[in-house]
Amino acid sequence: MRSQLFDQQHMEVEAEGHFVRQNSKMMKVELSQGEVFALAGSMVAYQGDVNFEHQGAGGMKAFLKQKVTGEGLPLMRVTGSGEIFLANRGADVHVIQLENDAISINGANILAYEAQLQSDIQMVKGAGMLAGGLFNTTLSGSGQVAIVTDGSPLVLNAAEAPTFVDPDAAVCWSSTLTVQPKMSIGMKALIGRTSGEEMQLGFQGQGFVVVQPSENMRFGGQNDGGQQVNQRGGFNVGDLFS
Repeated sequence: MRSQLFDQQHMEVEAEGHFVRQNSKMMKVELSQGEVFALAGSMVAYQGDVNFEHQGAGGMKAFLKQKVTGEGLPLMRVTGSGEIFLANRGADVHVIQLENDAISINGANILAYEAQLQSDIQMVKGAGMLAGGLFNTTLSGSGQVAIVTDGSPLVLNAAEAPTFVDPDAAVCWSSTLTVQPKMSIGMKALIGRTSGEEMQLGFQGQGFVVVQPSENMRFGGQNDGGQQVNQRGGFNVGDLFS
């Protein structure tokens, strides 16, 4: 049998490491190096003896954070012996190595991360009430995390100059950065004549910001689903983050 399908570029990539990119859209996890948490439903194939278990939020407080903020993502714990291949709707896959540090990530952009990393849902400081509530997932410690972007990302060095990003296009950023929203609401906005760019996230400090060439519409867009809220049923979201 002959076909360009069998060219080397389409074959499994054999390389050392826990997370191994197979191509721009797919990643392989070598389970011999430990269990991982992955986005539920992201498995496209596996080889060997692999187990999938639902991963809870990790306590009542974490559960409430997910439900109230809408930031949490459904996870599965993957264990066993073998290898699993992960993807998410054809999005581009990127692997980041954390070395005793932390990164703030939009939960929608997380594909998988090593089980030893600590995760938490945190309110982005300074972007709470003004933005209608902005929450991100923080991963910290030492280990690998795989993220996805809708298209080829742009990495900006915030140390070079004050950096401003559309919050709907922000994928992740260094936890060392200072984040401050910038609001541009004038009289035109009050009468419904807006540019669509009334809010940006400002970043300053030593670190990077990753931006994707599309917007996830978490601020009042069609796919928002009412996730970003400040109160539900008289419950103060801020109480969860104090």
